[in-house]
Amino acid sequence: MVRLAWSELRVGVLGLGRSGRAAARLLRRAGASVYASDAADSGELRSAARELRSEGVNVDLGRHDRSALADCDLLVASPGIPPTAEVFGWPEVKSLRVISELELAFAFLAAPIIAVTGTNGKTTTTAWIGEVLRRGGVRVGVGGNIGRALSELAADREAGYEWVVAEVSSFQLAQIERFNPAIGVLLNLCPDHLDRYEDVNLYYADKARLFANASPESRWVLNGEDLEVRRMAEGRLGRATCFWVATPPTGDEDAAFLARGRILVARMEGREIELLARDELKLLGTHNVANALAAALVALYVRVPLEAIREGLREFEPLPHRLQPVAEYGGVLWINDSKATNVASTRVALQAMDRPVVLLLGGRPKGQSFAGLTGDLTGRVKAVVAYGEAGEQIEEELGKRVRVVRVEGSLEDVVDCAARLTEPGDAVLLAPACASFDMFHDYEERGSVFTRLVSEAAA
Repeated sequence: MVRLAWSELRVGVLGLGRSGRAAARLLRRAGASVYASDAADSGELRSAARELRSEGVNVDLGRHDRSALADCDLLVASPGIPPTAEVFGWPEVKSLRVISELELAFAFLAAPIIAVTGTNGKTTTTAWIGEVLRRGGVRVGVGGNIGRALSELAADREAGYEWVVAEVSSFQLAQIERFNPAIGVLLNLCPDHLDRYEDVNLYYADKARLFANASPESRWVLNGEDLEVRRMAEGRLGRATCFWVATPPTGDEDAAFLARGRILVARMEGREIELLARDELKLLGTHNVANALAAALVALYVRVPLEAIREGLREFEPLPHRLQPVAEYGGVLWINDSKATNVASTRVALQAMDRPVVLLLGGRPKGQSFAGLTGDLTGRVKAVVAYGEAGEQIEEELGKRVRVVRVEGSLEDVVDCAARLTEPGDAVLLAPACASFDMFHDYEERGSVFTRLVSEAAA
Protein backbone atom coordinates (compact mmCIF):
# COMPACT_ATOMS: atom_id res chain seq x y z
CA MET A 1 0.00 0.00 0.00
CA VAL A 2 2.83 2.39 0.90
CA ARG A 3 6.09 2.17 -1.00
CA LEU A 4 8.26 3.31 1.89
CA ALA A 5 9.00 0.83 4.67
CA TRP A 6 6.77 1.34 7.71
CA SER A 7 9.87 2.06 9.79
CA GLU A 8 10.44 5.14 7.63
CA LEU A 9 6.97 6.56 8.23
CA ARG A 10 5.34 8.73 10.84
CA VAL A 11 1.65 7.87 11.03
CA GLY A 12 -1.12 9.71 12.82
CA VAL A 13 -4.07 7.80 14.27
CA LEU A 14 -7.20 9.90 14.84
CA GLY A 15 -9.56 8.41 17.40
CA LEU A 16 -8.70 5.92 20.12
CA GLY A 17 -11.69 3.63 20.13
CA ARG A 18 -11.18 -0.09 19.64
CA SER A 19 -10.06 0.18 16.02
CA GLY A 20 -7.81 3.20 16.66
CA ARG A 21 -5.97 1.46 19.48
CA ALA A 22 -5.49 -1.66 17.36
CA ALA A 23 -4.22 0.43 14.43
CA ALA A 24 -1.69 2.24 16.63
CA ARG A 25 -0.35 -1.06 17.99
CA LEU A 26 -0.13 -2.64 14.55
CA LEU A 27 1.78 0.35 13.18
CA ARG A 28 4.12 0.48 16.14
CA ARG A 29 4.96 -3.20 15.86
CA ALA A 30 5.67 -2.63 12.16
CA GLY A 31 8.25 -0.03 13.15
CA ALA A 32 6.35 3.15 12.32
CA SER A 33 6.57 6.27 14.46
CA VAL A 34 3.00 6.77 15.72
CA TYR A 35 1.15 9.81 17.00
CA ALA A 36 -2.38 9.02 18.24
CA SER A 37 -4.98 11.47 19.48
CA ASP A 38 -8.61 11.67 20.54
CA ALA A 39 -10.69 14.80 21.04
CA ALA A 40 -12.37 13.14 24.03
CA ASP A 41 -10.88 12.44 27.44
CA SER A 42 -12.24 9.79 29.78
CA GLY A 43 -11.06 7.23 32.28
CA GLU A 44 -11.21 4.49 29.67
CA LEU A 45 -9.19 6.57 27.20
CA ARG A 46 -6.61 7.50 29.83
CA SER A 47 -6.09 3.83 30.62
CA ALA A 48 -5.69 3.04 26.90
CA ALA A 49 -3.30 5.97 26.51
CA ARG A 50 -1.06 4.65 29.28
CA GLU A 51 -0.83 1.28 27.58
CA LEU A 52 -0.06 2.81 24.19
CA ARG A 53 2.61 5.11 25.64
CA SER A 54 4.28 2.08 27.20
CA GLU A 55 4.51 0.65 23.67
CA GLY A 56 6.14 3.80 22.30
CA VAL A 57 3.11 5.64 20.93
CA ASN A 58 2.91 9.41 21.41
CA VAL A 59 -0.65 10.08 22.66
CA ASP A 60 -2.78 13.19 23.16
CA LEU A 61 -6.23 13.19 24.74
CA GLY A 62 -8.74 16.01 24.67
CA ARG A 63 -7.18 17.47 21.52
CA HIS A 64 -5.45 16.85 18.22
CA ASP A 65 -2.04 18.54 18.01
CA ARG A 66 -1.66 20.49 14.75
CA SER A 67 2.13 20.38 14.66
CA ALA A 68 2.25 16.65 15.42
CA LEU A 69 -0.23 15.94 12.64
CA ALA A 70 1.66 18.19 10.23
CA ASP A 71 4.73 15.98 10.71
CA CYS A 72 2.82 12.84 9.69
CA ASP A 73 3.17 11.10 6.33
CA LEU A 74 -0.20 9.35 6.60
CA LEU A 75 -3.34 9.45 8.77
CA VAL A 76 -5.53 6.54 9.87
CA ALA A 77 -8.97 7.86 10.79
CA SER A 78 -11.48 6.29 13.13
CA PRO A 79 -14.86 5.53 11.48
CA GLY A 80 -16.44 7.44 14.36
CA ILE A 81 -14.95 10.75 13.20
CA PRO A 82 -17.16 12.32 10.50
CA PRO A 83 -15.49 13.83 7.42
CA THR A 84 -16.92 17.20 8.48
CA ALA A 85 -14.90 17.16 11.72
CA GLU A 86 -12.88 20.32 12.27
CA VAL A 87 -9.55 18.47 12.27
CA PHE A 88 -9.96 17.49 8.59
CA GLY A 89 -10.33 21.13 7.63
CA TRP A 90 -6.98 22.19 9.10
CA PRO A 91 -4.42 23.16 6.44
CA GLU A 92 -1.90 20.87 8.11
CA VAL A 93 -4.23 17.90 7.59
CA LYS A 94 -5.83 18.68 4.21
CA SER A 95 -2.69 17.76 2.29
CA LEU A 96 -2.25 14.37 4.00
CA ARG A 97 -3.38 10.96 2.80
CA VAL A 98 -6.16 9.67 5.03
CA ILE A 99 -7.10 5.99 5.11
CA SER A 100 -9.42 3.89 7.26
CA GLU A 101 -8.34 1.23 9.72
CA LEU A 102 -9.87 -1.26 7.27
CA GLU A 103 -7.39 -0.18 4.58
CA LEU A 104 -4.49 -0.32 7.03
CA ALA A 105 -5.32 -3.85 8.20
CA PHE A 106 -5.71 -5.03 4.60
CA ALA A 107 -2.09 -4.05 3.95
CA PHE A 108 -0.94 -6.48 6.67
CA LEU A 109 -3.40 -9.38 6.40
CA ALA A 110 -2.03 -12.54 4.84
CA ALA A 111 -5.39 -14.35 4.62
CA PRO A 112 -8.06 -13.57 2.02
CA ILE A 113 -10.95 -11.45 3.28
CA ILE A 114 -14.69 -12.03 3.20
CA ALA A 115 -16.19 -8.53 3.56
CA VAL A 116 -19.80 -8.23 4.70
CA THR A 117 -21.64 -4.95 4.30
CA GLY A 118 -25.15 -3.57 3.79
CA THR A 119 -27.49 -1.45 5.85
CA ASN A 120 -28.87 -4.20 8.11
CA GLY A 121 -27.81 -7.69 9.13
CA LYS A 122 -24.04 -7.22 8.82
CA THR A 123 -23.08 -8.40 12.30
CA THR A 124 -25.33 -11.45 12.31
CA THR A 125 -24.20 -12.55 8.85
CA THR A 126 -20.52 -11.97 9.64
CA ALA A 127 -20.75 -14.07 12.79
CA TRP A 128 -22.83 -16.71 11.00
CA ILE A 129 -20.26 -17.08 8.22
CA GLY A 130 -17.54 -17.45 10.83
CA GLU A 131 -19.54 -20.16 12.61
CA VAL A 132 -20.16 -22.15 9.42
CA LEU A 133 -16.52 -21.94 8.35
CA ARG A 134 -15.28 -23.01 11.78
CA ARG A 135 -17.54 -26.06 11.72
CA GLY A 136 -16.02 -26.89 8.35
CA GLY A 137 -12.54 -26.96 9.87
CA VAL A 138 -11.44 -23.60 8.45
CA ARG A 139 -9.07 -21.48 10.58
CA VAL A 140 -11.05 -18.27 10.45
CA GLY A 141 -10.74 -14.88 12.10
CA VAL A 142 -13.87 -12.78 12.59
CA GLY A 143 -13.68 -9.04 13.18
CA GLY A 144 -14.07 -5.53 11.83
CA ASN A 145 -17.09 -3.84 13.36
CA ILE A 146 -17.80 -7.06 15.26
CA GLY A 147 -15.58 -8.30 18.07
CA ARG A 148 -11.90 -7.77 17.32
CA ALA A 149 -10.68 -4.87 15.22
CA LEU A 150 -9.32 -5.96 11.86
CA SER A 151 -5.89 -4.55 12.74
CA GLU A 152 -5.83 -6.82 15.77
CA LEU A 153 -6.45 -9.84 13.54
CA ALA A 154 -3.74 -8.61 11.17
CA ALA A 155 -1.26 -8.45 14.05
CA ASP A 156 -2.08 -12.00 15.17
CA ARG A 157 0.38 -13.79 12.89
CA GLU A 158 0.47 -16.94 15.04
CA ALA A 159 -3.23 -17.65 14.46
CA GLY A 160 -2.54 -18.86 10.92
CA TYR A 161 -5.90 -17.72 9.57
CA GLU A 162 -6.95 -19.27 6.28
CA TRP A 163 -9.80 -16.74 5.91
CA VAL A 164 -10.83 -13.54 7.67
CA VAL A 165 -14.49 -12.48 7.81
CA ALA A 166 -14.92 -8.73 8.32
CA GLU A 167 -18.00 -6.64 8.98
CA VAL A 168 -17.34 -3.37 7.14
CA SER A 169 -19.27 -0.12 7.31
CA SER A 170 -19.75 2.69 4.82
CA PHE A 171 -17.55 4.89 7.04
CA GLN A 172 -14.66 2.43 6.66
CA LEU A 173 -15.18 1.91 2.93
CA ALA A 174 -15.14 5.68 2.33
CA GLN A 175 -11.39 5.82 2.97
CA ILE A 176 -10.03 2.76 1.20
CA GLU A 177 -7.46 2.75 -1.59
CA ARG A 178 -6.56 -0.86 -2.40
CA PHE A 179 -8.89 -2.85 -0.18
CA ASN A 180 -10.12 -5.77 -2.24
CA PRO A 181 -12.01 -8.65 -0.61
CA ALA A 182 -11.81 -12.11 -2.14
CA ILE A 183 -15.53 -12.47 -1.40
CA GLY A 184 -17.79 -9.45 -0.91
CA VAL A 185 -21.29 -9.71 0.54
CA LEU A 186 -23.85 -6.93 0.03
CA LEU A 187 -26.95 -7.75 2.06
CA ASN A 188 -29.31 -4.83 1.42
CA LEU A 189 -29.46 -1.06 0.98
CA CYS A 190 -31.82 1.48 2.49
CA PRO A 191 -31.45 5.02 3.88
CA ASP A 192 -29.35 5.26 7.04
CA HIS A 193 -26.86 7.58 8.76
CA LEU A 194 -28.57 10.64 7.33
CA ASP A 195 -27.33 12.46 10.40
CA ARG A 196 -23.86 12.08 8.85
CA TYR A 197 -24.52 12.03 5.10
CA GLU A 198 -26.15 14.96 3.32
CA ASP A 199 -28.26 12.59 1.26
CA VAL A 200 -28.73 8.87 0.69
CA ASN A 201 -26.77 8.89 -2.57
CA LEU A 202 -23.58 9.79 -0.71
CA TYR A 203 -24.21 6.92 1.69
CA TYR A 204 -24.74 4.52 -1.20
CA ALA A 205 -21.61 5.84 -2.94
CA ASP A 206 -19.50 4.83 0.05
CA LYS A 207 -21.12 1.37 0.11
CA ALA A 208 -20.32 1.01 -3.61
CA ARG A 209 -16.62 1.26 -2.79
CA LEU A 210 -16.86 -2.41 -1.82
CA PHE A 211 -16.46 -3.00 -5.57
CA ALA A 212 -13.78 -0.33 -6.17
CA ASN A 213 -10.92 -2.78 -6.73
CA ALA A 214 -12.86 -5.70 -8.20
CA SER A 215 -11.04 -8.15 -10.44
CA PRO A 216 -12.09 -11.17 -12.50
CA GLU A 217 -11.20 -13.32 -9.47
CA SER A 218 -13.60 -11.44 -7.17
CA ARG A 219 -16.62 -13.28 -5.85
CA TRP A 220 -19.82 -11.48 -4.81
CA VAL A 221 -22.84 -12.59 -2.78
CA LEU A 222 -25.77 -10.27 -3.42
CA ASN A 223 -29.38 -9.74 -2.43
CA GLY A 224 -31.21 -10.52 -5.66
CA GLU A 225 -34.43 -8.94 -4.39
CA ASP A 226 -32.88 -5.55 -3.62
CA LEU A 227 -32.89 -3.43 -6.77
CA GLU A 228 -30.35 -0.96 -5.33
CA VAL A 229 -27.95 -3.83 -4.59
CA ARG A 230 -28.27 -5.25 -8.07
CA ARG A 231 -27.90 -1.83 -9.67
CA MET A 232 -24.79 -1.13 -7.62
CA ALA A 233 -23.18 -4.44 -8.57
CA GLU A 234 -24.12 -4.29 -12.25
CA GLY A 235 -21.15 -4.54 -14.59
CA ARG A 236 -18.61 -5.15 -11.84
CA LEU A 237 -15.76 -7.56 -12.48
CA GLY A 238 -15.96 -10.99 -10.89
CA ARG A 239 -18.58 -13.65 -10.38
CA ALA A 240 -21.83 -12.77 -8.58
CA THR A 241 -24.33 -15.13 -6.98
CA CYS A 242 -27.64 -13.91 -5.56
CA PHE A 243 -29.84 -15.03 -2.69
CA TRP A 244 -33.63 -14.80 -2.80
CA VAL A 245 -36.34 -15.27 -0.15
CA ALA A 246 -39.70 -13.99 -1.38
CA THR A 247 -39.26 -14.67 -5.09
CA PRO A 248 -37.09 -17.68 -6.04
CA PRO A 249 -35.19 -17.20 -9.32
CA THR A 250 -36.90 -18.51 -12.43
CA GLY A 251 -33.72 -19.36 -14.37
CA ASP A 252 -31.05 -21.98 -13.78
CA GLU A 253 -28.29 -19.59 -12.62
CA ASP A 254 -26.33 -20.27 -9.44
CA ALA A 255 -28.31 -18.94 -6.48
CA ALA A 256 -29.56 -19.62 -2.97
CA PHE A 257 -33.27 -19.32 -2.26
CA LEU A 258 -36.22 -20.32 -0.12
CA ALA A 259 -38.16 -23.01 -1.97
CA ARG A 260 -41.87 -23.52 -1.36
CA GLY A 261 -41.62 -21.03 1.49
CA ARG A 262 -39.97 -23.55 3.78
CA ILE A 263 -36.74 -25.13 2.43
CA LEU A 264 -33.39 -23.34 2.09
CA VAL A 265 -31.84 -24.41 -1.20
CA ALA A 266 -28.53 -23.62 -2.91
CA ARG A 267 -27.74 -24.15 -6.57
CA MET A 268 -24.05 -24.12 -7.51
CA GLU A 269 -22.45 -25.28 -10.76
CA GLY A 270 -25.68 -26.88 -11.91
CA ARG A 271 -26.21 -28.86 -8.69
CA GLU A 272 -29.26 -28.10 -6.53
CA ILE A 273 -28.80 -28.79 -2.82
CA GLU A 274 -31.42 -28.80 -0.09
CA LEU A 275 -29.77 -27.28 2.97
CA LEU A 276 -32.37 -27.41 5.75
CA ALA A 277 -35.92 -26.45 6.61
CA ARG A 278 -36.63 -22.84 7.53
CA ASP A 279 -38.05 -23.85 10.91
CA GLU A 280 -34.70 -25.43 11.84
CA LEU A 281 -33.13 -21.96 12.08
CA LYS A 282 -32.97 -20.59 15.62
CA LEU A 283 -33.22 -16.95 14.53
CA LEU A 284 -36.48 -15.07 14.11
CA GLY A 285 -37.60 -13.33 10.93
CA THR A 286 -37.51 -13.60 7.16
CA HIS A 287 -34.46 -11.32 7.09
CA ASN A 288 -32.53 -14.02 8.94
CA VAL A 289 -33.47 -16.52 6.24
CA ALA A 290 -31.74 -14.11 3.84
CA ASN A 291 -28.72 -13.90 6.15
CA ALA A 292 -28.55 -17.69 6.34
CA LEU A 293 -28.66 -18.00 2.54
CA ALA A 294 -25.87 -15.45 2.21
CA ALA A 295 -23.75 -17.37 4.72
CA ALA A 296 -24.38 -20.61 2.82
CA LEU A 297 -23.26 -19.11 -0.49
CA VAL A 298 -20.04 -17.83 1.07
CA ALA A 299 -19.38 -21.26 2.58
CA LEU A 300 -19.92 -22.92 -0.79
CA TYR A 301 -17.43 -20.51 -2.38
CA VAL A 302 -14.91 -21.50 0.32
CA ARG A 303 -15.78 -25.18 -0.31
CA VAL A 304 -16.92 -25.98 3.21
CA PRO A 305 -18.36 -29.53 3.41
CA LEU A 306 -22.13 -29.62 3.01
CA GLU A 307 -22.83 -31.23 6.39
CA ALA A 308 -20.78 -28.54 8.14
CA ILE A 309 -22.81 -25.85 6.34
CA ARG A 310 -26.05 -27.45 7.50
CA GLU A 311 -24.79 -27.79 11.05
CA GLY A 312 -23.53 -24.19 11.16
CA LEU A 313 -26.83 -22.83 9.86
CA ARG A 314 -28.86 -24.96 12.26
CA GLU A 315 -26.88 -24.38 15.45
CA PHE A 316 -26.16 -20.64 15.18
CA GLU A 317 -27.69 -18.76 18.12
CA PRO A 318 -29.19 -15.23 18.05
CA LEU A 319 -26.62 -12.55 18.84
CA PRO A 320 -27.24 -10.13 21.72
CA HIS A 321 -29.33 -7.06 20.83
CA ARG A 322 -30.56 -8.51 17.53
CA LEU A 323 -34.11 -9.86 17.90
CA GLN A 324 -32.87 -11.53 21.06
CA PRO A 325 -35.62 -13.11 23.19
CA VAL A 326 -34.85 -11.97 26.74
CA ALA A 327 -37.62 -13.44 28.88
CA GLU A 328 -41.25 -14.48 28.86
CA TYR A 329 -43.28 -13.94 31.98
CA GLY A 330 -46.95 -13.36 32.59
CA GLY A 331 -47.51 -14.61 29.05
CA VAL A 332 -45.57 -11.64 27.57
CA LEU A 333 -42.43 -12.13 25.47
CA TRP A 334 -39.76 -9.42 25.80
CA ILE A 335 -37.40 -9.01 22.83
CA ASN A 336 -34.19 -6.96 22.66
CA ASP A 337 -33.47 -5.57 19.18
CA SER A 338 -31.45 -2.57 20.36
CA LYS A 339 -29.31 -2.87 17.21
CA ALA A 340 -32.34 -1.68 15.21
CA THR A 341 -31.01 1.87 14.99
CA ASN A 342 -32.82 2.92 11.81
CA VAL A 343 -36.37 2.79 10.47
CA ALA A 344 -35.61 0.00 7.99
CA SER A 345 -34.27 -2.34 10.67
CA THR A 346 -37.26 -1.63 12.92
CA ARG A 347 -39.58 -2.51 10.03
CA VAL A 348 -37.72 -5.80 9.61
CA ALA A 349 -38.10 -6.53 13.32
CA LEU A 350 -41.84 -5.82 13.22
CA GLN A 351 -42.28 -8.10 10.22
CA ALA A 352 -40.78 -10.94 12.27
CA MET A 353 -43.43 -10.63 14.99
CA ASP A 354 -46.31 -13.10 15.26
CA ARG A 355 -47.88 -11.55 18.39
CA PRO A 356 -49.49 -8.20 19.17
CA VAL A 357 -46.60 -5.81 19.88
CA VAL A 358 -45.87 -2.98 22.28
CA LEU A 359 -43.06 -1.20 20.45
CA LEU A 360 -40.38 0.77 22.31
CA LEU A 361 -39.28 3.51 19.94
CA GLY A 362 -36.89 6.37 20.62
CA GLY A 363 -33.44 7.71 21.33
CA ARG A 364 -31.48 10.18 19.22
CA PRO A 365 -33.02 10.49 15.72
CA LYS A 366 -30.80 9.91 12.68
CA GLY A 367 -32.46 12.28 10.22
CA GLN A 368 -35.20 9.89 9.10
CA SER A 369 -38.97 10.17 9.26
CA PHE A 370 -40.72 7.57 11.40
CA ALA A 371 -43.69 7.72 9.04
CA GLY A 372 -42.00 4.91 7.11
CA LEU A 373 -43.14 2.57 9.88
CA THR A 374 -46.86 3.17 9.40
CA GLY A 375 -47.46 0.29 7.01
CA ASP A 376 -45.93 -2.18 9.45
CA LEU A 377 -47.80 -0.88 12.50
CA THR A 378 -51.27 -1.82 11.28
CA GLY A 379 -52.40 -5.16 12.61
CA ARG A 380 -49.17 -5.67 14.55
CA VAL A 381 -48.59 -2.84 17.02
CA LYS A 382 -51.12 -2.14 19.74
CA ALA A 383 -49.10 0.71 21.25
CA VAL A 384 -45.86 2.62 20.80
CA VAL A 385 -43.91 3.81 23.83
CA ALA A 386 -41.98 6.86 22.59
CA TYR A 387 -39.01 8.14 24.57
CA GLY A 388 -35.76 10.10 24.36
CA GLU A 389 -34.92 13.00 22.07
CA ALA A 390 -37.07 11.53 19.30
CA GLY A 391 -40.18 11.19 21.46
CA GLU A 392 -41.95 14.31 20.22
CA GLN A 393 -41.22 13.55 16.55
CA ILE A 394 -42.49 9.98 16.96
CA GLU A 395 -45.71 11.21 18.53
CA GLU A 396 -46.25 13.77 15.78
CA GLU A 397 -45.60 11.36 12.92
CA LEU A 398 -47.28 8.21 14.26
CA GLY A 399 -49.85 9.44 16.76
CA LYS A 400 -52.69 9.47 14.25
CA ARG A 401 -52.05 5.88 13.17
CA VAL A 402 -51.40 4.10 16.47
CA ARG A 403 -51.63 4.72 20.18
CA VAL A 404 -48.45 6.54 21.25
CA VAL A 405 -47.53 6.91 24.92
CA ARG A 406 -44.76 9.42 25.66
CA VAL A 407 -42.31 8.69 28.49
CA GLU A 408 -39.93 11.44 29.58
CA GLY A 409 -37.86 9.40 32.04
CA SER A 410 -35.30 6.61 32.00
CA LEU A 411 -35.38 3.27 30.20
CA GLU A 412 -36.64 1.77 33.44
CA ASP A 413 -39.65 4.09 33.19
CA VAL A 414 -40.12 3.00 29.57
CA VAL A 415 -40.09 -0.68 30.56
CA ASP A 416 -42.55 -0.05 33.40
CA CYS A 417 -44.88 1.78 31.02
CA ALA A 418 -44.70 -1.04 28.47
CA ALA A 419 -45.54 -3.64 31.12
CA ARG A 420 -48.75 -1.76 31.96
CA LEU A 421 -49.80 -1.81 28.31
CA THR A 422 -49.48 -5.58 27.81
CA GLU A 423 -51.65 -8.60 28.32
CA PRO A 424 -50.88 -12.33 27.99
CA GLY A 425 -50.00 -13.26 24.42
CA ASP A 426 -48.30 -9.92 23.64
CA ALA A 427 -44.66 -9.13 22.88
CA VAL A 428 -42.67 -6.09 23.97
CA LEU A 429 -40.13 -5.19 21.30
CA LEU A 430 -37.21 -2.83 21.87
CA ALA A 431 -36.48 -1.79 18.26
CA PRO A 432 -35.77 1.94 18.69
CA ALA A 433 -35.08 3.11 15.09
CA CYS A 434 -32.69 5.62 16.68
CA ALA A 435 -29.17 5.97 17.95
CA SER A 436 -28.71 5.55 21.68
CA PHE A 437 -26.43 8.49 22.34
CA ASP A 438 -28.96 10.66 24.15
CA MET A 439 -29.08 8.15 27.03
CA PHE A 440 -26.37 5.52 26.50
CA HIS A 441 -22.82 5.06 25.23
CA ASP A 442 -24.00 2.78 22.41
CA TYR A 443 -26.75 0.37 21.37
CA GLU A 444 -25.05 -2.44 23.32
CA GLU A 445 -25.31 -0.57 26.61
CA ARG A 446 -28.95 0.27 25.83
CA GLY A 447 -29.72 -3.38 25.08
CA SER A 448 -27.86 -4.61 28.15
CA VAL A 449 -29.78 -2.26 30.44
CA PHE A 450 -33.05 -3.39 28.85
CA THR A 451 -32.07 -7.04 29.30
CA ARG A 452 -31.18 -6.47 32.96
CA LEU A 453 -34.42 -4.64 33.70
CA VAL A 454 -36.54 -7.34 32.05
CA SER A 455 -34.60 -10.18 33.67
CA GLU A 456 -34.99 -8.60 37.09
CA ALA A 457 -38.72 -8.20 36.53
CA ALA A 458 -39.02 -11.81 35.33
CA ALA A 459 -37.16 -13.05 38.42
